[in-house]
Amino acid sequence: MTFTAKANPIFEQVIRDYHLTDNVDTPINNPYKPGEIEYDLYVKNWIDTVQWHLEDIIRDPQIDPVEALQLKRRIDKSNQDRTDLVERIDSYFYSLYSGVKVAKDATINTESPAWAIDRLSILALKIYHMQEQVDRKDASAEHIEACKAKLDVLLEQKKDLSSAIDALLADIEAGKKYMKVYKQMKMYNDPSTNPVLYGKK
Repeated sequence: MTFTAKANPIFEQVIRDYHLTDNVDTPINNPYKPGEIEYDLYVKNWIDTVQWHLEDIIRDPQIDPVEALQLKRRIDKSNQDRTDLVERIDSYFYSLYSGVKVAKDATINTESPAWAIDRLSILALKIYHMQEQVDRKDASAEHIEACKAKLDVLLEQKKDLSSAIDALLADIEAGKKYMKVYKQMKMYNDPSTNPVLYGKK
């Protein structure tokens, strides 16, 4: 089984699980064991799914400003959690392929495997919610037709991205590609690098 053949159904499962309540405060109920990659994939998409809906809520033009600020800070925290999770998944791959003999002419990819998987997780959400639009009974025929066309593109993108991820992992396993794990040095969350934060000390 390819990696994306494992990941895609987990992402779809998460989105179904979330929509049982469709509530951003629903506690995660991860069915996988901590330490397994399946566990991290579930957490990854759960973070993305909750944040997707937080982004919907904060765009309400009637939202209370105090609530909006609270949501913005929650989204910031979610983004940091997402980044941490991606780095953990990359560490899994780095460890998995640590014994591979890298060819002399091996090249590095423009993005790490986990950041590509991050895009695949978001894509699963786009597909789910575009399908919701296609299935709407209160929308115009023009809206539904436009969403069907977009859904077709998203499904093709999922196929292409899955294939590209699996090819990248196969190349890393064969020593044709190599990976490095670069930590995302986000300065705005760090009290020592954000001048608004360290300036208030």
